[in-house]
Amino acid sequence: MNLTRYGEDGIRIVFGKTIDPETHEKVRRYFLFLKSLNLKEIFKIIPSYRTCLIHFDNTRITYEQLSTFLIGKQAESETVAIPDPNYFEIPVMYGGEYGPDMEFASSYSGFSEDKIIGIHSSATYTVFAVGFMPGFPYLGMLDKRLYLPRFETPRLKVPEGSVGIAQLQTCIYPFESPAGWRIIGKTDTRLFDYEKKPYSFLYIGDRVRFIRV
Repeated sequence: MNLTRYGEDGIRIVFGKTIDPETHEKVRRYFLFLKSLNLKEIFKIIPSYRTCLIHFDNTRITYEQLSTFLIGKQAESETVAIPDPNYFEIPVMYGGEYGPDMEFASSYSGFSEDKIIGIHSSATYTVFAVGFMPGFPYLGMLDKRLYLPRFETPRLKVPEGSVGIAQLQTCIYPFESPAGWRIIGKTDTRLFDYEKKPYSFLYIGDRVRFIRV
């Protein structure tokens, strides 16, 4: 663990130098462990690809005190039991009116649309982070053969449920929104419901498989 100050009330913990499942599992483990402690000194814990960002109450504890505490808890965090990640199969309507960038994906990759769909739907993805908007999952790692660049200028609007690709990641847009990712399909699965706890359908560490329909 490498700790650095992040503003007046933040600590950034880095668990590795690369984005990979092993590093991310360390992030997930420490996040769940620290969250289970319910420390009044901590406002929020934000996990991501290889880091955890911790916002703390600097009227209760100093950066130095909390840093010492967090490092001291590392060994304990590595031995506690944590729940297995959830697994979901998400149906996707690929191409056509649902995937306006499928033709570009085919041209850029050199693969037929069926080949792209086969590669995209054959992998099991990890939810590395949830952000950008409520319930938006960053899913990886995408097969390198499907690498696609982002739009230089994002679209102003894509439909809710749009499934996108950008570089070596794939995603689902929980709401109608602007989008810089290449859209290859759409799902009817609802990813965020503000009227029903736990609100977000997917969480850090969950596993996702896309099913062609």
